[in-house]
Amino acid sequence: MKKKFLLSAILFSMTFTVACGNNEKKESTTESTVETTTENNSQTTSNENVSKDNTQAELLQFSPLKEGEEIAIIKTNFGDIKLRFFKEQAPKAVENFITHAKDGYYDNLIFHRVIDGFMIQGGDPKGDGTGGESIWGAPFEDENKEQKLRHFNGAVSMANSGPNTNGSQFFIVQNSNIDESMKSDLKYFLEHQDEEQNGVKIKDVFPANVCQKYLEVGGTPWLDGQHTVFAQVYDGMDVVNKIAKVKVGENDKPVEDVVIKTISVEKYKK
Repeated sequence: MKKKFLLSAILFSMTFTVACGNNEKKESTTESTVETTTENNSQTTSNENVSKDNTQAELLQFSPLKEGEEIAIIKTNFGDIKLRFFKEQAPKAVENFITHAKDGYYDNLIFHRVIDGFMIQGGDPKGDGTGGESIWGAPFEDENKEQKLRHFNGAVSMANSGPNTNGSQFFIVQNSNIDESMKSDLKYFLEHQDEEQNGVKIKDVFPANVCQKYLEVGGTPWLDGQHTVFAQVYDGMDVVNKIAKVKVGENDKPVEDVVIKTISVEKYKK
């Protein structure tokens, strides 16, 4: 698909679609869903999701950790994964995760859905993607509408079954190698920042530094605007990568359990 046509057709309806690959594949669970396509990787971005000053804030995920900053350590049977949180950008998602972690809600649950080169998903007491609830006992709304946090490799985001249906399930992005078609799209966005359709400029949806970071570290940019990013792995991506390589069966469920033993919440120390 030519970029000019993509921008004209998609931005007209305030939606970016990133074309990528040859065979369409839609990955979903029956309840909490993370979707990807290899032909039409898409991101829905409405007016309320577009920030007009969306320049440096998106790189918060890679800013230096501060002494005393709250972190979480996910202890699995494959090793430890360490997360940092973004309370200002996603306060409810962070409160939900931290409270569940402290209450032991996630203890001994499994990563029930694993797709190498995409993500690992957990947080469901039923272990099949159909269960789990928030600390409030009801689904809570999506956050980070200004998209100051993105689905870079290592991002931790809420899994859901549609807008404003967040419960307990979460996923960790595991994609360090964006394919060539997606790279081409990002490079186009990078080189045509001021191009616009229907009053929306590329730089208001995919600012230059966001494009550059995706090209540098990888990720799943088509999920921006569909899920709430609330944390970032700062140590333990080797463990995430190891988990992503496990043998899976039906519904991308690991043949042998990948267990979240505990999640501890601590203060970061240098």
